[in-house]
Amino acid sequence: MDLRLPAPRGPLRRPRRLVAAAAAVVVLAGAGTWTAAVASDDTRTVRSSDQVMAVDGVRLDTSFFAPAAPGPHPAVLLAHGFGGSKDDMRQQAEDLAHDGYAVLTWSARGFGKSTGKIGLNDSKGEVADVSRLIDWLAKRPEVRLDKPGDPRVGMAGGSYGGAISLLAAGHDHRVDAIAPAITYWNLADALFPNGVFKKLWAGIFVNTGGGCARFEPALCRMYDRVAESGTPDPAARRLLEERSPSAVGDRIEVPTLLIQGQTDSLFTLEQSDAAARAIRAGGAPVGVDWIAGGHDGGDMETDRVQARVRTWFDRYLKGDRNADTGPAFRITRTGGVDSTDGTAQLRGASAAAYPGLHDHRRAIGLTGGEQHVANPAGGSPPGVSALPGLGGSGGLAQLSALGVGVSLDFPGQYARFDSAPLTRDLRITGTPTATVHVTSSRDDAVLFGKVYDVAPDGTRQVLPSRLVAPFRVTGARAGKDVTVTLPAIDHEVQKGHRLRLVLASTDLGYASPAAPATYTVSLKGDLGVPTAPAVTTAAAPLPAWVWWLPATGAATALALLLTGRRRTSAPAPDPELADLPLVIKDLGKRYAGSTDRYAVRELSFRVEKGQVLGLLGPNGAGKTTTLRMLMGLIKPDDGEIRVFGHAVRPGAPVLSRVGAFVEGAGFLPHLSGRENLELYWRATGRPPEDAHLDEALHIAGLGDALARAVRTYSQGMRQRLAIAQAMLGLPDLLILDEPTNGLDPPQIREMREVMIRYAAGGRTVIVSSHLLAEVEQSCTHLVVMDRGRLVQAGPVREIIGSGDTLLVGTATPVEEPAVEKVAALPGVASAVRTDDGLLIRLEPGGTAERLVVELVRLEVPVASVGPHRRLEDAFLTLIGGSA
Repeated sequence: MDLRLPAPRGPLRRPRRLVAAAAAVVVLAGAGTWTAAVASDDTRTVRSSDQVMAVDGVRLDTSFFAPAAPGPHPAVLLAHGFGGSKDDMRQQAEDLAHDGYAVLTWSARGFGKSTGKIGLNDSKGEVADVSRLIDWLAKRPEVRLDKPGDPRVGMAGGSYGGAISLLAAGHDHRVDAIAPAITYWNLADALFPNGVFKKLWAGIFVNTGGGCARFEPALCRMYDRVAESGTPDPAARRLLEERSPSAVGDRIEVPTLLIQGQTDSLFTLEQSDAAARAIRAGGAPVGVDWIAGGHDGGDMETDRVQARVRTWFDRYLKGDRNADTGPAFRITRTGGVDSTDGTAQLRGASAAAYPGLHDHRRAIGLTGGEQHVANPAGGSPPGVSALPGLGGSGGLAQLSALGVGVSLDFPGQYARFDSAPLTRDLRITGTPTATVHVTSSRDDAVLFGKVYDVAPDGTRQVLPSRLVAPFRVTGARAGKDVTVTLPAIDHEVQKGHRLRLVLASTDLGYASPAAPATYTVSLKGDLGVPTAPAVTTAAAPLPAWVWWLPATGAATALALLLTGRRRTSAPAPDPELADLPLVIKDLGKRYAGSTDRYAVRELSFRVEKGQVLGLLGPNGAGKTTTLRMLMGLIKPDDGEIRVFGHAVRPGAPVLSRVGAFVEGAGFLPHLSGRENLELYWRATGRPPEDAHLDEALHIAGLGDALARAVRTYSQGMRQRLAIAQAMLGLPDLLILDEPTNGLDPPQIREMREVMIRYAAGGRTVIVSSHLLAEVEQSCTHLVVMDRGRLVQAGPVREIIGSGDTLLVGTATPVEEPAVEKVAALPGVASAVRTDDGLLIRLEPGGTAERLVVELVRLEVPVASVGPHRRLEDAFLTLIGGSA
């Protein structure tokens, strides 16, 4: 929950009486010990010291960072996120110190090595601590002062640290600029939205803090009370509102950069919207930046955000009038998936003024009659939208970056209302609204509103950012009209898709009434969606190859022309090899700067037409180096490579008969698959008729998807489009490096069929892959390398069926000392442990009968003995387990 940020000050606010306690700050650890820190990419030193300060009976663990250059410098207070400590902010502190700021970090009460109870940024606790820290900064010679006792200081932090930045600016007039991120404006609204308890996130809060006993007693009692009843009471709201920035919103008069996450079911975009409106009303400059990520995962855009925060401070702390603080409003939009690594492609959109959440509303008609919704006893089973706290890494993080993920509504527990298919693309930016009539069999009703983007065939629906809007309807037994403000999102709905308004009775993240009830829901108007037309998206950058490929082609042609005389000395074509796609003989490549260390050494093999050859080997085996030499990207030091009898050199004409997919391909997301391939082929400068586009596409098997924008493609479709790009011109030799990376099993099967179809026409495929089971099914032949040398080459069935390798099943796992004894037996070439027992390769003359006798003598618990039949086993045997 941490984000690295900073803040500003200046003559932008009217004078106010200093809010600071009279108690002096006592330094328990003396003046601290100065040390020098050096960033890995910078030679300038930063001085740092760690100290423990006593403040009103609480010990605060702090670290101070100052530039090596003489001061004074503007100061920045960096606050950590909930559950963290000052150590989380160290790298950002050093970076800011390199940029000329004096930086103070500290562990808040109850976290890290600081003492005290967690007060959720209590004005008499954590907020008062900040004023004491500012007192301390005012006495440092490294810190610039605006006047005695008043340092020039900004604040930044993410989540919990973002809230303290806002609160400190409202309580202490000496704070000059702030940059809070993914944080709250009103904590009561965040945890009790529209009177509904956000139970899962609240529980995560308490757990992350170390349990209820680590909090101030009043907070602990409040949590226990609300968690037991499932319903927030007025006293609970008052307690959280008192500790919220909204309580001092009319006193925040400093330049404020608000960074909020779109993938965030904890602190939604509505929180930063309320902050922006309140602070702007006070006359202070406000910038709003919606990032792709948030507390539910996704891309936090750390580098870009930190750069923007730094320029914000440069402008408002250093007074640099030329510092570009960015647009008044910026939002990150996703443009599909990068086919090379599966990550979301991000683009910025901006506007000269913050549009808010209700700009330029458009009415969308919905259909659906009166519907009955059951609230099950105990609110179980609950529907699923977000997975609080579980989306920050791995595959869920990638889904979060795309604004999609797990969503589930149980039949009978929701009402739905659909629009007609859209006649044009629709960009929603802000909060949709809808008015519905709700009647309940009990006095109160709790419902969860959400808007789905439904595909034309109705089989797929996406819940943007996985957000829902809970709302409680009191006095619902008599029936009420309710205007539902749905979650703020930024989402493009494509032409032909429909919008679906869903009102569900349960959600995993929230507390529903335990008593069973029936709700009757009907529409009272259209769905209103904000469009914010002034927010314009930056054009997507063209893939690098669009620019470098034509230039590279021209440079290659020039090089060929200038070196034509020298090229005549290259080996002449060998007519006897004219029909062989590839012959490699005694190939060698030394490591750079070495005379005796080889990446590839004495490598020889050949590939016939119609073969699908698998190139296998552990990391460092030399596979990639071999492929680079084969494609003419680097020169071998020894031996030669011949493609259809022609020696391969950088720029060799025969390479026009070679196609390669090595590191994936970048595509323009707004163009169709066909348009992307046509653009690529035009960039090569070759005649359109030579592309054989339709034939390559037929082999790739993309069908009607070719007419769709690439941004709508799945990862498997993008991978096949990349393969089709490599197949343009129908090269006689196709090289594929890890073509199944990132694909699921059905997509891997489709890729296998693509390779087999391509080779079936008399062409040749070389594939390098770490998926041994897949290689076993798709390849006809294998080349196994280890430590730069050839281990074995031949048909797959021969290598798998090699009679000199036995799989010995054991009743219990074999310990490593016993494995070593088996490997040392006469007639045994190697022994490797497997999940099933031992994989043993015999030397010439070794027999299974003799082996079994020796195994019994060594007390190996033999359960079965037989020839192995898996490529994985053969591979491990051939390389001696070095993978």
